[in-house]
Amino acid sequence: MQVQSVQIREATENDLKAIVALFADDPLGGHGDTTDPDALPAYRAAFSRIAASPSETLYVAELDGEVAGTFQTMVTTTMTALGSSNMIIEAVQTRADMRGRGIGAAMIGFAVEKARADGMRLVQLTSNAARKDAHRFYQRFGFAPSHLGFKLKLK
Repeated sequence: MQVQSVQIREATENDLKAIVALFADDPLGGHGDTTDPDALPAYRAAFSRIAASPSETLYVAELDGEVAGTFQTMVTTTMTALGSSNMIIEAVQTRADMRGRGIGAAMIGFAVEKARADGMRLVQLTSNAARKDAHRFYQRFGFAPSHLGFKLKLK
């Protein structure tokens, strides 16, 4: 179900507290996100790096004038597939009290259409292995599990 009043736009620094609150409210993420004001400088620095990058964009989804979700896109160009470019969708989060209202669908649909319009070869994303509902959600959009991911935590 897509909600007509969902608006997707590039995030601004004024959205930062709402974006951070989305991640801090995620009990499964395990990233240590917090709304503690002492952490705000680290989030501001990350926002500045993303905003300065020509290949990364941070978005928010608004519903009734409130930030209801967020996601980030990155474009990578590889030497494989004849030097193609791909979009990676990362950090997809919908406000817990607004789930089931089409916000996630609006965000993913927006990203996929942007990738298509920009001539990307494919769109990819990763999802925490424990997020079974999210996996079904992505599969409804045509995403298929295809690779096994590995991570090496450095911090």
